[in-house]
Amino acid sequence: MSDGIAYVANGHRTLLKWHRARRQAGDLAFTGERLLEGMALGASVEVDLRKHASGGFAVLHDATLDRETTGCGPVSLATAETLRSLFLRDGAGAPTSHPLMLLEDLTALLAGKPIAEGARLQLDLKENSAILTEADLRAFTMALRPLARHFILSGGDAEAVDRLSRDLPALQIGYDPCNNESLAAIETSKDFSGLVRDALDASPSASTIYLEHRLVLFAADRGFDLIGAFHQGGRHIDAYTLRTAEPDDVAIACRLIALKVDQITTDDPIGLEIRLHEILVRPA
Repeated sequence: MSDGIAYVANGHRTLLKWHRARRQAGDLAFTGERLLEGMALGASVEVDLRKHASGGFAVLHDATLDRETTGCGPVSLATAETLRSLFLRDGAGAPTSHPLMLLEDLTALLAGKPIAEGARLQLDLKENSAILTEADLRAFTMALRPLARHFILSGGDAEAVDRLSRDLPALQIGYDPCNNESLAAIETSKDFSGLVRDALDASPSASTIYLEHRLVLFAADRGFDLIGAFHQGGRHIDAYTLRTAEPDDVAIACRLIALKVDQITTDDPIGLEIRLHEILVRPA
């Protein structure tokens, strides 16, 4: 029976990360039920963080509330009280009964609940260091301290991640060197070694590097093994994001697994695992 946790081929285990805490196609993003389920099963789960006006973070992807919640306007201008009065919207835009969570709500939800060995909850920070306040830093530290060893904080701004993690030695960190500008630059220069060097220099303490899957395959098509290069630097690699378990995405997953990627971010972990078992050699 598929559980959407990982796929093993030729002795290499690739985690299937639950993007926005989705275990399978059609799941609502960022629900407490799925977070509890994933951590109890030992999954790799991801949620996004946006800062709010009261000093702290909301569990949301967008900079505005309109699409994902029953609220409206910028997340950064909403107070904690306002945010806690909102509910998540489903994929069709209809309100649901699932409340919007703040970071401290998430950690309170997990407190005292079963967390399996190997479970990891990625907090993907969508903010840069320039807008983080001391109140944000204090709120983050207070929320994470009891459970920090079960989390990994990632982001594209290494300074922001460093500031938030400074007082949490048990918290793992990750770094994402991919943005529109960097991807365009590497497509032009094809300086893959430079990308690796710059990423390692930018975040020397990062245990995981997050790479857009198209960049990984772009490099591989030109004879450069980005995953292998980062492995030599002692880093794990997450390739993101496969939206479906349809044939095109499954073919991409097969290529990434052949390159020994450590983790694939996907919106349909169960569906992708099922399709991989149908296509690739079933592990012993």
